[in-house]
Amino acid sequence: MSNDKTKKQKSAERKSAKATTTRRQFLTTAAAASVGGAVLGFPMISKSAAVTTMRFQSTWPTKDIFHEYALDFAKKVNDMTGGELKIEVLPAGAVVPAFGLLDAVSKGTLDGGHGVLVYHYGKQNALALWGSSPAFGMDANMMLSWHKYGGGKALLEKVFKSIGANVVSFPYGPMPTQPLGWFKKPITKVADLKGLKFRTVGISIDLFTGLGAAVNALPGGEIVPAMDRGLLDAAEFNNASSDRLLGFADVSKVYMLQSYHQNAEQFEISFNKTKYDALPANIKAIIAYAVEAASADMSWKAIDRYSQDYIDLQVKDKVKVYKTPDSVLQKQLDIFDGVMEKYSAKNPLFKEVLESQRKYAARAVRWQLDTQLSGRMAYNHYFGKKPTAKKKA
Repeated sequence: MSNDKTKKQKSAERKSAKATTTRRQFLTTAAAASVGGAVLGFPMISKSAAVTTMRFQSTWPTKDIFHEYALDFAKKVNDMTGGELKIEVLPAGAVVPAFGLLDAVSKGTLDGGHGVLVYHYGKQNALALWGSSPAFGMDANMMLSWHKYGGGKALLEKVFKSIGANVVSFPYGPMPTQPLGWFKKPITKVADLKGLKFRTVGISIDLFTGLGAAVNALPGGEIVPAMDRGLLDAAEFNNASSDRLLGFADVSKVYMLQSYHQNAEQFEISFNKTKYDALPANIKAIIAYAVEAASADMSWKAIDRYSQDYIDLQVKDKVKVYKTPDSVLQKQLDIFDGVMEKYSAKNPLFKEVLESQRKYAARAVRWQLDTQLSGRMAYNHYFGKKPTAKKKA
């Protein structure tokens, strides 16, 4: 009897132990499944990627709105990468002079920069065609369209390769038509430009030389001091905001609007190619999209700021504004014909870029002229002076 009881007790204990083991296995498996479910249900939190810092320099003084555009681009990249890439932007002259930016970026002295392609004119005159010509009637936004969709990107890479520049270049930011410039008295005819000590850059040097001016190429921050000291009689830079911030109204009260010398210019964001190529693919993609976002934002900001400063120049600074005579504009086109022919004969790359732009402009400009309304009629309708109604006798 006792033996039977003992056997029964042992059997019960074995069953209990087995049940306990089974419950433990179940709980262990359930716990593992729960953890697995958590892993599947929530994103993994990885360790922060190492921060890559890039040092950029602009070709603009700190107070210029152009330097602000450079900072805007850097902020977009820094924000979009979550700090994985951090671009720091220095003003012109912090590391190298404005005209030394290409060499500094190419050599790796700087990781990148913000400027304009026409500043590299001395290295390869074909680079000036990204802004310093009539562009066959294209505006700056159409030029950016040509660059992205009409073959300009491949041509720019080819031009940089021809001079051994170790850079990756992103044209962006369409500039409005630039003024003829600042003068001591209004320009009423071509002869008025003869003998003037005048500042400009790029192929515009050839243009204004052809118009009879004595040209001196200076970066933006040096123009007003040169005019103040009498080293220049007149000068062009870019827009109402930049010109006002840089102090042009302090040395001149005559502002001539409209010119073909730079009616389609864009900015340039450049990277040292070796350092750019080492970036991860996702960061390169962010940079590309940040360029396009900054391009659109720059054009919107320009409308807001330039239009206000245009009014302030006249109202607060007592600047007189004049339209450049059509006779001067036509003469510019005539001179440019000769300049383009001259450089095309000497430089096959210049000719190749020029012909690519000509082909694109032939249909793009025609489309724009045929389809886009001028705002003049509507502006005059809503804002023009209306005749005062005569009182009845």
